[in-house]
Amino acid sequence: MNRYPLWKYITVLIAVFIGLLYTLPNFYGESPAVQVSSAKATIKVDTAMLSRVEQVLADAKIPNEGVYYEQNGTLGTVRARFTSTDLQLQARDLIDKSLNTIPGDPHYTVALNLLPASPTWMRAMGWFAPKPMYLGLDLRGGVHFLLQVDMQGALTARYDSLAADVRSVLRDQKVNVAGVERSGMGVAATFANAQDRDRAISTLRTRLPDLEFTESEENGKLLLMGALNPAAVTRVQDSALKQNINTLHNRINELGVAEPVIQQQGSDRIVVQLPGVQDVAKAKELLGRTATLEIRMVDDSPAAQAALLGGSVPFGLERYSDRDGRPILVRRQVVLTGENLQDAQPGRDSQTQQAAVHLTLDSKGARIFRDVTRDNIGKRMAILLFENGKGEVVTAPVIRSEIAGGQVQISGSMSSEEAADTALLLRAGALAAPMSIIEERTIGPSLGADNISKGFHSTLYGFLAIAVFIILYYHLFGVFSTVGLTLNVLLLLALLSMLQATLTLPGIAAIALTLGMAIDSNVLINERIREELRAGASPQQAIHHGFERAWGTILDSNLTTLIVGLALLAFGSGPIRGFAVVHCLGILTSMFSSVVGVRALANLWYGRKKKLTSISIGEVWKPKTN
Repeated sequence: MNRYPLWKYITVLIAVFIGLLYTLPNFYGESPAVQVSSAKATIKVDTAMLSRVEQVLADAKIPNEGVYYEQNGTLGTVRARFTSTDLQLQARDLIDKSLNTIPGDPHYTVALNLLPASPTWMRAMGWFAPKPMYLGLDLRGGVHFLLQVDMQGALTARYDSLAADVRSVLRDQKVNVAGVERSGMGVAATFANAQDRDRAISTLRTRLPDLEFTESEENGKLLLMGALNPAAVTRVQDSALKQNINTLHNRINELGVAEPVIQQQGSDRIVVQLPGVQDVAKAKELLGRTATLEIRMVDDSPAAQAALLGGSVPFGLERYSDRDGRPILVRRQVVLTGENLQDAQPGRDSQTQQAAVHLTLDSKGARIFRDVTRDNIGKRMAILLFENGKGEVVTAPVIRSEIAGGQVQISGSMSSEEAADTALLLRAGALAAPMSIIEERTIGPSLGADNISKGFHSTLYGFLAIAVFIILYYHLFGVFSTVGLTLNVLLLLALLSMLQATLTLPGIAAIALTLGMAIDSNVLINERIREELRAGASPQQAIHHGFERAWGTILDSNLTTLIVGLALLAFGSGPIRGFAVVHCLGILTSMFSSVVGVRALANLWYGRKKKLTSISIGEVWKPKTN
């Protein structure tokens, strides 16, 4: 009656093993490390950098616990572990000096970091390697930034683009206009007569529905003022905010921050939290970095190449380098900028099936690109990225034919990975609007360690108090319940580690709450067994019916609590979501540990006894009969 089949015992043992294995990394702590990543989109960090860093450390005789290469999406990083922060700082300065040889123009980001100090045999498990939970800013320490987005700058850029669109539309429709320019937060068009202005209004309202037009007259001139409607203004601001958030995500990846928090606050602010970041100056430099995109024509004429070989740059040209370090002479005149780029996606050339990048330009960009490609067939066009005032050539393809419609393809000797990198760079390499840091807070590692210590001890003392009470009250079944509670904590921590969840102080509070809720299920089971014994059932029958009949109550109570947890997860944000994640997972693990795990112990202890006369479950009160 109270015997599990072998597969159920094996299931519980596997759960215990997984719980132990994936919980264990959280107790090893972290070791100081130095991380090397690319500071420029045109420079790659690959396995060759791994050997280079190893050689630098070996030549300086700096001991380390290993140097590793990691491919994170399209980004490559090299990380070196050390036993102390003194060695970490010494290695960082040495590696930075060896890799960034040009002052003021760093090619690589060499940053301080913290890595899990898991033993080698764990890291050798590859895909199944156990990893510790990420720790939030309040537990790990780090830096908190509040960034203000200049929405007026975003709107100004949009109105500059709209002014060019208005000129293009009126020219295509052959509407006479004296002049079109941005005037403050609007677009102003001047006309010689009312008939031209009326035609312009009719045309522009159809072609540019985001603009609202008003007529006026000033100094004898007929004016037409266009301003974005409220819905369009909101879209421009939302788009600027989202693009800035995407760009920040891409930049912060260079620091290797585990689970950074980058989220919108209000209508024009962004909160950035970087747990574990030790190099605050490097983080500020990365967040404040500007990047702009330009398209220019390449000068491959014999005279220009002869001057280049002679070490001089002709007037009207500038010298840049391509991805392979080869010098390229480009004209100073800018054909297009990143403001004219609407989208960039990696793909394939339809004819050669080579990797390519597909660009989508706005109406102004499409018109300019059509004219430029028509007049420069057979010549090269360079796409340049400017970061921190330094420009580099991303690619310089040859123009094969006139390109109309705003759909541009960049192809050449690039791999699929390089195409994805270039598309990402062109799509989100620049900020849509300027930002400034208006608030900065640093939480030291010592404060985070103190929070961890307090959270751990509060949970431990709560667990011990529950264990003492439940054992004194329910005797051996109290021991079963305590073992089940331990299994519950193991499974919960293992799940959080497997999901690579971020643990914060509210998460620790949720773990403590889970302990109290988990023991509630065992109390229901134990009291139900006592009721069966009072009703005259045999011990084996009492155990069986106690678990079976308590299941319905346990399911109902946990289900209602789970609904609330899911609501917090769906509608909450920040710390509330962190609490909700741990809370919901804790409910699921508590149901398994109390119903399956504790019953496995009871069945294993009492199930083999055929003539069971009593069980150790504390005092069973029976009513006196007359």
